[in-house]
Amino acid sequence: MPKWNQPPAGSTPMPDDVLENIRQQFNRIKGGPLLILVAAVLVLILWTAWFTVQPEETGIVQRFGKVMRTAGPGLHFKFPYGIEKVRLLPTARVLKEEFGFRTVYAVPGEKTRYDTRGAYKDESLMLTGDLNVIDVQWIIQYRIEDPIRYLFQVRDTSKTIRDTTEAVMRRAVGNRLGSDVLTTGRVAVASEAKTEIQKILTAYEAGVRLVTVELQDVTPPDTVKPAFNEVNESRQDKERTINKAQEQANREIPKARGVAAQSISEAEGYALERINRAEGEATRFEAILGQYQQAPQVTRRRLYLEAMTGFLSDMKGLYIVDQDQKAMVPWLPLESGAHPQAQGRQP
Repeated sequence: MPKWNQPPAGSTPMPDDVLENIRQQFNRIKGGPLLILVAAVLVLILWTAWFTVQPEETGIVQRFGKVMRTAGPGLHFKFPYGIEKVRLLPTARVLKEEFGFRTVYAVPGEKTRYDTRGAYKDESLMLTGDLNVIDVQWIIQYRIEDPIRYLFQVRDTSKTIRDTTEAVMRRAVGNRLGSDVLTTGRVAVASEAKTEIQKILTAYEAGVRLVTVELQDVTPPDTVKPAFNEVNESRQDKERTINKAQEQANREIPKARGVAAQSISEAEGYALERINRAEGEATRFEAILGQYQQAPQVTRRRLYLEAMTGFLSDMKGLYIVDQDQKAMVPWLPLESGAHPQAQGRQP
């Protein structure tokens, strides 16, 4: 320790004495303050002559305010502070803007908490096409596609994105019925809003590209929720009844069509059978007619015998009555499979 900094034995140095000793030591060095100033300037130059860009960032280097170049991830060098400065933008990250709520707590593995206080109702309360008020909470996600345009083409790009998104969303909701936005029209509203927002931001040359526009929660205001729930339940009952009737119709109509097709097929088959039979009978009659014209007596007798054969073949018993017979019972019984035997005759 230098002698000037050593207190006398058994005493404590005063602050004024220490400062005076330091001043005397600097005075002994020729140009001491100047050397200290030069050293400080050199340290400042060296400290501000390099910068690091993270993997998800892009650096924009400005020289006296003019953009000179962009820098990717890694270690880079530049002119010292006052000549060049660097602005870092998260170009590889998906950025998010929330409307009608704010994320308060989001940790992987734990339930996310949101803040939906009345302070954000000015963003989310909207008027629909049928003059109903609904509460629409939504988010947009986007990437910075051109960092230079993002920084310098628009005065406040983040605020411009929010204002444009809110205006487009209000117009998309205002062009639809409240019931449509609350139920089946949510996807259509988000898709239409995304297309329109991207179109406007591209015209502004904002340097961003939308990733998604998603409606998080669409509900009626708190004051009308009970009435809305009753209407919604009635609509659900209506849809349930319609679905049940449609289910029954889908079951009965194919069954009736099958029965009708079966009846038609049977009728067509019966008609075809009758036609074929009639045609066969006509052909047979024409053949018999030709034979009759050639031999009328023979053909007539043959037809008679064939008819009698067919008629008598189905009978179990036959009794032939002879009026000239003088026996007690004047008939001749012919049983099926029996030989005829005259009644009343003695051998």
